[in-house]
Amino acid sequence: MTSPLVVRLTLASVTLFAIACGGASSTPGTSSPTAPAERLGGADTGAGTLSADAAEIRPVDPSTFHKEPGYSPYAGRRYPERPYFGDQHVHTSWSADAGGSGTTLGPEEALRFARGEEVVSTSGQPVKLATPLDWIAVSDHSDGMGVIAEIKGGNPEMMADPTVKKWHDMFAKGGKDALAAVMELIAAQSNKKLPPVIMDPKFAVSVWGKNTTLAEKYNEPGRFTAFIGYEWTSNAGGGDNLHRNVIYRDGKSRADMVLPFTTFQSEDPEDLWKWMQAWETKTGGQLLAIPHNGNLSNGRMFALTTFSGGSMTRQWAEMRQKYEPLFEVQQMKGQSEAHPSLSTTDEFITGYELWDRGNLILAPKKDGMFQYEYLRQGLKNGLKVEQEIGANPFKYGMAGGTDTHNGLTAAEEDNFFAKFPSAEPRPDRWDEAAMKFGDRQIKGWEMSAAGYMAVWATGNTREELWDAMKRKETYATSGPRMVVRFFGGWDFTKDDVSRAPAVAGYAKGVPMGADLPAVPAAGRKPTFLVAALKDPRSGNLDRVQVVKGWVDKAGMVQEKIFDVAWGDADRRRIVKGKLTPVGNTVDVARATWTNSIGDPELITVWTDPEFDPAVRAFYYVRVLEIPTPRWTAYDAAYFKVKMAPNVPMTTQERAYTSPIWYTPK
Repeated sequence: MTSPLVVRLTLASVTLFAIACGGASSTPGTSSPTAPAERLGGADTGAGTLSADAAEIRPVDPSTFHKEPGYSPYAGRRYPERPYFGDQHVHTSWSADAGGSGTTLGPEEALRFARGEEVVSTSGQPVKLATPLDWIAVSDHSDGMGVIAEIKGGNPEMMADPTVKKWHDMFAKGGKDALAAVMELIAAQSNKKLPPVIMDPKFAVSVWGKNTTLAEKYNEPGRFTAFIGYEWTSNAGGGDNLHRNVIYRDGKSRADMVLPFTTFQSEDPEDLWKWMQAWETKTGGQLLAIPHNGNLSNGRMFALTTFSGGSMTRQWAEMRQKYEPLFEVQQMKGQSEAHPSLSTTDEFITGYELWDRGNLILAPKKDGMFQYEYLRQGLKNGLKVEQEIGANPFKYGMAGGTDTHNGLTAAEEDNFFAKFPSAEPRPDRWDEAAMKFGDRQIKGWEMSAAGYMAVWATGNTREELWDAMKRKETYATSGPRMVVRFFGGWDFTKDDVSRAPAVAGYAKGVPMGADLPAVPAAGRKPTFLVAALKDPRSGNLDRVQVVKGWVDKAGMVQEKIFDVAWGDADRRRIVKGKLTPVGNTVDVARATWTNSIGDPELITVWTDPEFDPAVRAFYYVRVLEIPTPRWTAYDAAYFKVKMAPNVPMTTQERAYTSPIWYTPK
């Protein structure tokens, strides 16, 4: 057997021989030069050495090396090592409302932009992300997907219908005529009076096939994931938002077998779940749905009844939990985490991105609706429902998205391209009506530059990302890409605080989205390992909070927020139950700030001091950045405009993790 030393010298000799002869070593796929290469520096003298830096050459003996688990901390890992950031809520010109409002960017441009390419927006402005996304789900409305393009393009078969022809002509005129066409089309859809040609399945088959083809074209496993997906758009009762994004684990071959479910078929979410179940049975694939924008549902997103007003059953709750593992907690139309009227001690939701005046058509809210619209209250109510029927219908993890309708997933405050093309960067967009129905309106400045979803997956593929979404190992952010870890268990100690919290986190506990194991012994309290690292392009960290919800022994739902780690710990204290503020370095006039306050990273182990093993509970983490300029401040500085005094100029960006649940045995 040839020793490693002999092999090394033999290979070196071959190489040296080839060089000495003026040729090159033979390498597969290359050809030798036709003439010897020129030699510089004189002829060989015979001096020199084969190895200048190895000292005494020793053969390798594999038996002497450490094998288990191995010296390299990265080799052989089976747990997620990094979060993958993406957007599960993106509309393009193929959505009726987007295309009708003038959006020119289709799914292909949306995919290219998310990958990091520069594109030209509908308003003619070049735009590019500061950092490319890792994944995207283009979620055009399934109702009439792509039909607007056919109407605008004058599809001959569609032009035979006088109503559709009228809309085509109105779109061609542009301006107010085009807007009127959009509103007529939406009204016809809402009233179920769309011309039959628009709902002809052959158009849907053609458009869906194009959609899935584009997703396949831009899906690059390991580099960039393009999910196949769509939005099922239930506007129950005339504007009560019960929309869901349906995300496919699989590719085109399975997706093309069945057309997407539409609200022409049903507005009841239960019928969507049944369709998903039937789809999985037929195709062998897998689906999940992400409800969004509960703050505009006028009390219906987390209602304690079924869609038709009936009582929830265990089977109904289990089906909802199975097909809807995540909920969109923040997007351009505000946050749906919590409301000040429900979470009265939470100082960080008062005035923060609240859209709480009505539903999607701004039909005013009635007393009592808020508790069925915001996720924190839904999580608490879910514990109570589980106690009563044996299943939790609201056991949601956290998702984020933009809900952009111009194909641009730009959630950065200094790069905000809004929801519709009419609100792309211009000096007066802050004062326009972002939504208007009669005398009811939402102003342009109320639009939020949000948000993204981070997924702790083992790799950047459809299957790995989808599986992580299914197990709820996700968190939502208002836009920045801070890295957040959250583990729960019974044995974490201060010794587990390290630069690599996941090592102890997965070994001794469960990650965000999971359930705590049973109490190992009487008197034990749950411990949590929490870590956050700032986005290098954004602000330092103000604090890390644990939000706890539970059902007390009297059957009442409760909540409490604990500050567990904070920046500038040497100068800040908890006074009368409140952590003193971090401060504010924002220069509004210049739309800038300094990272001279806060910390770049925070990590701690926290034990619940009020744990009661007899009551159900959940815990999730909220991470807050120091104050930074809001998009309105960037607009004011760039366009040199003065905005009204009530327009917020700063924000505290944030992240919300999926909860960890505790259930008494």
